[in-house]
Amino acid sequence: MTDLTTSSAAGRAPSGPLPIVPDVWHLPFPVGHVYLVRLSGGGFAAVDTGVPGSAPAILEAVTRLGGKPDALRQIVLTHSHIDHMGSAADLVAATGARVLAGAADAPAVSGTTPEPPPVLTPIEEPVIEQVLSGLAEAGTPPLKHVRVDVELHDGDLLDDWPEPARVLHVPGHTPGSTAVHLPAAGVLFTGDLIAVGPDGRVILGPFNVDRDAAVASFRRLAALPGVDALCVPHGEPLRTGAARALQEATPETDWL
Repeated sequence: MTDLTTSSAAGRAPSGPLPIVPDVWHLPFPVGHVYLVRLSGGGFAAVDTGVPGSAPAILEAVTRLGGKPDALRQIVLTHSHIDHMGSAADLVAATGARVLAGAADAPAVSGTTPEPPPVLTPIEEPVIEQVLSGLAEAGTPPLKHVRVDVELHDGDLLDDWPEPARVLHVPGHTPGSTAVHLPAAGVLFTGDLIAVGPDGRVILGPFNVDRDAAVASFRRLAALPGVDALCVPHGEPLRTGAARALQEATPETDWL
């Protein structure tokens, strides 16, 4: 099981930013980790924003990395769920950062269309109930929608990252789920398509709108060359050995 059922202090980072590779840091949260990237043109990008209420911890982390709070320039949302876009509006209000999200998820991020519900397996049904009750018990503030400045498509490259950062459209968890690959550094930001269990095993993330599409997208990411570090939103990131862990994964049988 991943950390998806953690219920305490959902918007509070238990520790400061932890290095993954040069210019990439992991900011752990009880629900929905955030990753910070130092941009080549100055400032930082955030990959996801945690649940509502996480903005102060994210801005504090930027400061600890040597930037002013308004040094946050980009917010890259891997998808539209509350534990990923939850603090984007507050961060935009505080910093003026641009919001980037997959084109098919942009309407849900902005609030112009409803978010499609997941198709749950029997094992997932009690898990999602635990997640929702945990967020409520933690006093998570209401979700604020936010305008998407840049709609991302498969094959796009992100501006000003420390190396060419390739956008991958990996539908299944949501229609517009997005991964980001740094091939030279061997880093992959997976979004909720992939999680890591407490035993270190790489698994398919739960709560997918299209499970078959999610498995196919998982297999696409597993086939990428040279992936060594896996930046997942739930569970501990893998700082090395990700390629073998992905090859040994069995997403077809997870959550059944």
